[in-house]
Amino acid sequence: MTDSADRPVAVYTDVDDTDPAPGIALLEAHGFEVRVLGTRDPAAIIAGAQDAVALLPGYATVTREVIEALPRLRVIALMSMGFDEVDVDAATEHGVWVTNVPGAATEEVATHALALLLASLRQLAFYTESATPDRWNERAVSAPPRLSELTLGVVGLGRIGRAFAQVAGPLFGRVLGYDPMLPETPETAAELSALGIERTTLEEVRRASDALSLHVPLTSETERMVDAAFLDGMPKGATLLNVSRGGLIDHVALVAALDSGHLAGAALDVLDEEPRAPGIRSSADPTSCSHRTSPTSRGAPRSSTSASRRRTR
Repeated sequence: MTDSADRPVAVYTDVDDTDPAPGIALLEAHGFEVRVLGTRDPAAIIAGAQDAVALLPGYATVTREVIEALPRLRVIALMSMGFDEVDVDAATEHGVWVTNVPGAATEEVATHALALLLASLRQLAFYTESATPDRWNERAVSAPPRLSELTLGVVGLGRIGRAFAQVAGPLFGRVLGYDPMLPETPETAAELSALGIERTTLEEVRRASDALSLHVPLTSETERMVDAAFLDGMPKGATLLNVSRGGLIDHVALVAALDSGHLAGAALDVLDEEPRAPGIRSSADPTSCSHRTSPTSRGAPRSSTSASRRRTR
């Protein structure tokens, strides 16, 4: 029998909304000792994973400090597709692999994005709140738009962006897409054409989209790409959808665009600060609600912050 001192150690940091049992069983079957710390606190992670060769974060941020404090660490195995919560440069410098799970929740995120967008465009928050005896006949200032007369813009045509366009596209009159990372090949053009996506520039997507959806990772190049100038260039009365990363948007500029009436709505699955700090609100802030966007039957469920806000007065 193998002595526990000789077994490699794998450590789950936090397992919020995640069932780690299948992963624990698989790791143990392959000779690992597994610990579940149940924390996102960097100091607690460092203390509990000193001998870990594998770190499995949930929502915990893995900083350079954490990486450099774990001398045996060889791999950081993420339980999601996004990797912006890990200092990848520090990991690379120290010979630590960083792995993610591409495609784990593509369908769920795409359909959730469509649900958020429809809730905003159809003004469901307003009509749900007004479905009371004393407000039964209230109507929003503007009628919900007819989707077949709108242009949908998709920024980012990776797995989720294309899946979103596939489920949402048939509802809209036109679908524009932008992604500088996709190759300009006949095969790519054929795939996008089959999905009904007209590939064009970011400027054209921004200028022409009545509803614009973000599906890009958070990097130094994309951080706050949706700033005041970007929002000013969108059509008056447009709706912005974001199910990627909160840091893609300058939320102060977004609130200003909503307050001024330039944008009609914003449907947000992510915020720049989660949860939003007390007192940081305005009349145009999105209204938060809980939801799940990752697989619930074939993988680990996730929960995050959701918001959908439609300008009604």
